[in-house]
Amino acid sequence: METDGIKKIYLVGIGGIAMGTLATMLKESGFDVAGSDRNLYPPMSTHLQNLGIPLFEGFSPENPEKFAPDLFVMGNVIRRDNPEAQFVMAQDKPCLSMPQAISRFFLDGRKSIVVAGTHGKSTTSSLLAWVLERGDKDPRAFIGAFLKDWGRSYRLGSGEYMVVEGDEYDTAFFDKGPKFLHYQPHIGIVGSIEFDHADIFADLEAILKAFRNFVRLIPESGFLILNGDDPNCVPLASECKGHVITYGSSRRADWRISNVQYHPGEVSFQLRNPVTMREETFRSILPGRHNAWNVTAVIAAATLAGMSSKSIQEALLAFGGVKRRQDVIGEFGGVLVMDDFAHHPTAVHETLLALKLFHPLRRLIAAFEPRSNSSRRNVFQQLYSGAFSAADIVCIKQPPAMDSIPGQERLDAVRLVEDIRERGKDARFFETADALLGFLLQCVRSGDLIVCMSNGSFDGLTQRLADTLPQRSEQ
Repeated sequence: METDGIKKIYLVGIGGIAMGTLATMLKESGFDVAGSDRNLYPPMSTHLQNLGIPLFEGFSPENPEKFAPDLFVMGNVIRRDNPEAQFVMAQDKPCLSMPQAISRFFLDGRKSIVVAGTHGKSTTSSLLAWVLERGDKDPRAFIGAFLKDWGRSYRLGSGEYMVVEGDEYDTAFFDKGPKFLHYQPHIGIVGSIEFDHADIFADLEAILKAFRNFVRLIPESGFLILNGDDPNCVPLASECKGHVITYGSSRRADWRISNVQYHPGEVSFQLRNPVTMREETFRSILPGRHNAWNVTAVIAAATLAGMSSKSIQEALLAFGGVKRRQDVIGEFGGVLVMDDFAHHPTAVHETLLALKLFHPLRRLIAAFEPRSNSSRRNVFQQLYSGAFSAADIVCIKQPPAMDSIPGQERLDAVRLVEDIRERGKDARFFETADALLGFLLQCVRSGDLIVCMSNGSFDGLTQRLADTLPQRSEQ
C-alpha cells in the first residue's frame, strides 16, 4: 500500500455508509482516522466510536485543526461552501475524494471487479464477494450495503481480486464525474441502465455517456460482463477494448438463461455455460426474475476467477442476503415484515413481483416513501403508477423535504395514489409515517406480508412495526 508517509486521515462527511465504511477500512489498515458530519446517528456512529475513531458533530475548521491530519477525504455530499471544505482549499491541504481514496489505498496491485448499473449493484457485488470468499479467493470488497453474513459492507482480503460497487453518481464537489471512473476495472459488470439521478443527469443520454466512459477503462486483457437483454447495455460492447461476455435469455447470450422456475423460497434456472458448452441448473434463494439475472452475472465473474460451477452453487445457497434488500425483519403474529431499498419505479415493480412469486399465498402490502432526489421529482410520476401491480394494498407516504425540489418538478403523491386506484388497486395516501403505521396496525391480518420501501429510514417504520405488531397480536 502506497502511503507516502500518511498516518492521519480526516474524513469530511464520515457518517454515511460509504464514507463510514472507508473510515473503518482505513482504521483497520493501520491509519489514525477521525471525521465529522452534521447528522451522526447509529448504527454507523456507534460502530465508528467502538473502533476508537474520534467524531466531530457539525463542521468547523477547528475540528481538523485539533486532529492535524496528513490527508483529507471529502464525501460527495459535502458542498464547496462547507466550512471544512473551505479550510482545506484555503490551506491547500492534501485532499482526495472517496473513490480516489479507495483506488489509492486498496486497489494496489489487485484486479478490480466493478459492479455497475442502475439496479442491483449492492446485491450483485455482495453476492460476488461472498461467492469469491467461499471459493477461497480471499477478495477485498467495498460495497454500499451490509452483508448479513459479514455484519459489515467491506472485506480486507489479501487475494488478487477486489469487488467494488460502482456508483454512477458524482464523486465530489471538485469532481462531478461518476465515482466508478476511479475504480480501474479489470472486470466490469453492467446489469442495467435506465434514467435515474435526475438531480445530476439531464437525460438518459448523459447516463449512457457515463457508462461508455466506464467501459472504455477496461483494458485489452480485461472483461466486460454485460446484460444482453437490456437494450441500453448492448451498445456498450462496441466501446470495450477487452473481452465482452453477455448474459440473458437471448439465444445470442453467452451465458443463456432458460427455464426459470419460481418456488416458495427459491428460484431455479438453467444456464448454458459458454466454457463447457453444457446446460447447467442453478438454484438461488434470492427472489425474483431480476435476481436470476444478477446471479448469472455473479456466476460469469466467479467462473472467470477460476471457480467451478459446484463451488459457485454451494456458495449461492449459503448466502444470507443483504440488509435492506428484501430484508426479512421478522414475522409477528403471522405478519411478515420486510425492509427494502427500492425507490426507482423498475426496482419497485421487480421487488414486488419477486415477493409475490416467493409468497403467493400472502396478501402483499406495499408501503412506499419516495425519498431519493429522483423519486421526489415528477420525472417518474407516470412510471410509478404502474410499478405497484403485484401489490394488493399500496400505501404512499408524502415525500420528505419537498421544499428542496422546484415546485414544477415535484412528484404529486396524491395524484399518484389516484392513478394507482384507477388501475383497480387499493391505494392510500398518508401525510406521515405515524398515520401510515396506524393504518397498517388496523388493517393487517395474519398471513400478510408488509414490505416497506425507501432509500432512507422511513422514520423507523419497519422497526416500529416489529415493536408494535407483537403487542397487537396479544390483545
